[in-house]
Amino acid sequence: MSQLKAVILAAGKGTRMKSDLPKVVHTIEGKCLVDYAIEAAEGAGAGEICLVVGYKYEIVRESISHKDVKFVLQEQQLGTGHAVRCAKEFLGEEGQTLILFGDTPLITAETLKKLREHHIASGNTVTVLSAMVEDPTGYGRIIRDADGNFVKSVEHKDATEAELASHEINSGMYIFDTKELREALDLILPNNAQGEYYLPDTLTIIKEKGLKVDAYALDDPEDITGVNDQEQLAAAAVVIRRRIAGNKAKNRR
Repeated sequence: MSQLKAVILAAGKGTRMKSDLPKVVHTIEGKCLVDYAIEAAEGAGAGEICLVVGYKYEIVRESISHKDVKFVLQEQQLGTGHAVRCAKEFLGEEGQTLILFGDTPLITAETLKKLREHHIASGNTVTVLSAMVEDPTGYGRIIRDADGNFVKSVEHKDATEAELASHEINSGMYIFDTKELREALDLILPNNAQGEYYLPDTLTIIKEKGLKVDAYALDDPEDITGVNDQEQLAAAAVVIRRRIAGNKAKNRR
């Protein structure tokens, strides 16, 4: 298999956490949120991992238990596309790149392996990790045509009424063919309600080149659940404790 790298976005402050700490260093079972994402990437086969850091980045660097990751600084928060662009030197030209978030501690190596297998088997240039949810409010939507083919990903704020009817959400996690990701990053523009550089705009750029863009939909959205406030942190902790107990029970058999 070709080489795999991972870029984990971990620059945000996380104001809804009501804490002075960067969001990604809040802990569950003694481990930082971002450590869980790093472990999932490693478990999926990522040989090199880069954290895009920003707010109080020194604390992030000191707090994580994985010391073999690389860091790049995103000084201004100008969107997900800008964050990944900050890691452009790290990307190189070969193989594939996973894009993950530092505040999604429930993502698993297993899910990322399946995402990569689907990406390679389908001959995709980029594959979005998506999920079907009952209430998609606030999430970017995956739009498909009548035959179920991927058309685009659109942010909630920029979506039409018809597009908002989609219950398939963009998790913000992707696997890209690295060379095409690098080229597309240079072409994104802040033409949106937020005036930010959106990573999903690379999907349209890649698709317009005639290359294959697809979404790999999870039946259960648990793995892609993010942590934005203390309530969600507590809910994620319940899931992680349940998984730890399940693994212990499996090992005892």
